[in-house]
Amino acid sequence: MATFLYRLGRLAFRRRWFAALLWVAVLGGVGFGAATAPAAPEASNSMPGIESQKAFDLMEQRFPGSTADGANARIVFVAPDGQKVTSSENRAVIEKFVAEASDGSQVASAVSPFQAKAVSEDASTAYSTVTYKVTADDLSDAAKNTLKAAVEEAQGSDLTVEVGGTALATQPSAGGMAEVIGISIAAVVLLITFGSLTAAGLPLLTAIIGVGVSMAAIMALASAFGLSSTTGTLASMLGLACGIDYAVFIVSRYREERAKGRTPEEAAGLATGTAGSAVVFAGLTVVIALAGLAVVGVPMLTKMGLAAAGAVAVGVLIALTLVPALLGFWPNAVLSRSARKRGRAKEAGENNGGTRWARFVLRRPLPVLLLSVVGLGALAIPVLDLQLGTSGDEAKPTSTTERRAYDDLAQGFGSGFNGPLTIVVDAKGAADPKAAVQVIEEKIGDTEGVVSVSAARFNPAGDTAVFSAVPADAPTSEKTKDLVQTIRDDRPATESSTGAEFEVTGTTALNIDVAQKMQDALIPYLIVVVGLAIVLLMVVFRSILVPIKAAFGFLLSVLAALGSVVAVFQWGWGADLLGVESTGPIMSMMPIFLVGIVFGLAMDYEVFLVARMREAYVHGDGPGQAVVTGFRYSARVVVAAALIMIAVFSGFIGAGESMIKMIGFGLAIAVLFDAFVVRMAFVPAVLALLGRAAWWMPRWLNRLLPKVDVEGEALGRRSVTAAPVQADAADLEKARV
Repeated sequence: MATFLYRLGRLAFRRRWFAALLWVAVLGGVGFGAATAPAAPEASNSMPGIESQKAFDLMEQRFPGSTADGANARIVFVAPDGQKVTSSENRAVIEKFVAEASDGSQVASAVSPFQAKAVSEDASTAYSTVTYKVTADDLSDAAKNTLKAAVEEAQGSDLTVEVGGTALATQPSAGGMAEVIGISIAAVVLLITFGSLTAAGLPLLTAIIGVGVSMAAIMALASAFGLSSTTGTLASMLGLACGIDYAVFIVSRYREERAKGRTPEEAAGLATGTAGSAVVFAGLTVVIALAGLAVVGVPMLTKMGLAAAGAVAVGVLIALTLVPALLGFWPNAVLSRSARKRGRAKEAGENNGGTRWARFVLRRPLPVLLLSVVGLGALAIPVLDLQLGTSGDEAKPTSTTERRAYDDLAQGFGSGFNGPLTIVVDAKGAADPKAAVQVIEEKIGDTEGVVSVSAARFNPAGDTAVFSAVPADAPTSEKTKDLVQTIRDDRPATESSTGAEFEVTGTTALNIDVAQKMQDALIPYLIVVVGLAIVLLMVVFRSILVPIKAAFGFLLSVLAALGSVVAVFQWGWGADLLGVESTGPIMSMMPIFLVGIVFGLAMDYEVFLVARMREAYVHGDGPGQAVVTGFRYSARVVVAAALIMIAVFSGFIGAGESMIKMIGFGLAIAVLFDAFVVRMAFVPAVLALLGRAAWWMPRWLNRLLPKVDVEGEALGRRSVTAAPVQADAADLEKARV
């Protein structure tokens, strides 16, 4: 492996024009494919295997011409204090709104609250529902403007008018200025780390090229493989993160080899052969984590995972080919200014910060280990109270009209009104479908926790009916979750007595089912990903205990990060500091995303740090000195890479929507824990306590596993002889003078 990559690095350095033009051609080719490809299909939210999805599918089958995901708008009218919406003046405003909102070819219906009995008991609040024949993405500007104009005219009266639903939903911002600041901080970190604008810009340039190739390829293949425009979200995030990291490690090793007196070409080859080997296996662990998302069984997640895995693979290829080619164009520009004046880079000092910290841990391994484990364990305690769900308008800022509409409806009609359950009755097997549906309605209406049920609506064939049941509690409440389970548990007796079958769906039930599916998939996903990664790390490090230690450290960091997310976004600790206006359940996909993304980044840091220790150990250092050597050369770069990721992810905390804040905070805090607590404290402490046992492997297993030269043993002789040869050449030149 190391020898092959060494030759590849030297080849890319010598044939730099060819390598650079090849990537330009690849970028142009996939870019042309993306520009000429059909438009990407809409994102599919299909969740196979859950009851709510089956009920939605049945509705679309039995109610032809209707769509379960058609756009809708719920306009809420609140009368001034002391007035009622039923007064003649207020009633006229509402009726006029309904008449104006119903105008348009895409409008399916606009219902008056007075006809639909959508007026609160105290007559202070009413709502009108406007439904459309198309989804929110397909809604025309004319249809939106018609609705906006009608709302604005109603707002000119004494009534308070707010708009909920999907038709005019506010699109969340990704992070705004905070995200720009995060990327700027990343650039500053690179500049401080390398002391050169070229060295700081090269990783950013190659990462952007890699993301460009990946995103263009996703767009080009969208129609052929059913990839939506949202599939590339994870791919762009991880492609950028890993692309920067991989290039940083190659450039850092190149500068290190130049400090030893290597020629630029030799340094590029050695950097690609040593650090490049670590890049390959780090990339493989990330690919395993992302491809493992297929275990969850959600098509959207599977596609996102595979697309992101492809983006990471592109990042690895660019690090191994384009980075050494660009080093060929600017062999000295990536060195610091002082190094360029000296004519060679300065070698890492024997007493730099990484060395001093490693020696500190080696002197006190047990206290450091206990402190790191107990600290992360304490932060992980809130995970025991983890509640998964999908927040709706209640999690949006109060500055949005959707949040105000949600609050007005909850105040006027009760907490559960915003999350009605939809009951779909399949009465094909019933002798009297209408009588069977009526019995089911009465049975569910009498269930404790149900406030009211609506009149059933039958399909044209008369064999399927749909009605709503309003819970007493909020959609994200545990009581509502228990209510859904109670209705489903009591179902067999009702179905046997009526001959009809029914299923519970709707947004609230769908969110509950998705949360349960994600929770059930988390443990199998962890087992598959961590198990495969342990095997891969055993191949890399020729050790049993080091991979197990890596997996345990990862679990510590990810559980501590998830616990911190629960403490802030579910319990509300410090929520005001992050601008979180309301707390609630944790996004259903958050644990899966956190595990997949953080596992990939954590294994990056593990491979880059420990591979250098393994390299030193193989080349003759003792166990303790190998740890010191690894920190001497890799600690600064690992810290820089982690700070870059924290800066980028923290940019999302500035977003306006709670869900995006949650993702940004979770990823940033996870990288913080993993890089600075696990890799910088837990790892050296464990290795210090294990000593030589850390690198032990049974002979039979050592023979069984494939051998890959990650440490660059085959390059050892070349590495030893290169510097003296150059020194002799310099002495001869002086002698001539």
